[in-house]
Amino acid sequence: MKQASLIIIAALIALGLGIAARHFFPAAEKTAPSSLPEFNLPDLSGHQHNISEWRGKVLAINFWATWCPPCLKEIPDFIALQKQYGDQGLQFIGIALEDKESVAKFLAATQINYPILLGGDGGIALAQQLGDNVDAVPYTLIIDRQGQIVDRHPGEVSKEQITKIITPLLN
Repeated sequence: MKQASLIIIAALIALGLGIAARHFFPAAEKTAPSSLPEFNLPDLSGHQHNISEWRGKVLAINFWATWCPPCLKEIPDFIALQKQYGDQGLQFIGIALEDKESVAKFLAATQINYPILLGGDGGIALAQQLGDNVDAVPYTLIIDRQGQIVDRHPGEVSKEQITKIITPLLN
């Protein structure tokens, strides 16, 4: 019972931080481009993936968690966008900020058409390194084909917002 209460409290805090970040830090979306650093993270099978595997693609990197309602709300839109624009060079990458078991259970019930990497505590540090200075979950980055971070979005992002950002990058 205590563990369930802690999870609910953590989810509410994350939701609040995401909403606050969205309202108090709107300029984060318009930051100057910066290079995406190299990093490695494992998938559910333990296979390490280097971000350079997707070099030359437009990347949408989403830091998320299964206990985060806004994160779960975004996923169907990300699946649809991956399906719609994947053949034009768009690649979504999900970085789960929790343990392997929780992610595996969620993925067993949800058909996601893009790679999910396990970030855990290291994923939180990576998100901070990439500009998530308010520890927002979800946190989404858009990277152009040259490896430049062109958009940082703390909190929930809509399908329309992402489409507006990625469309010019795919041409």
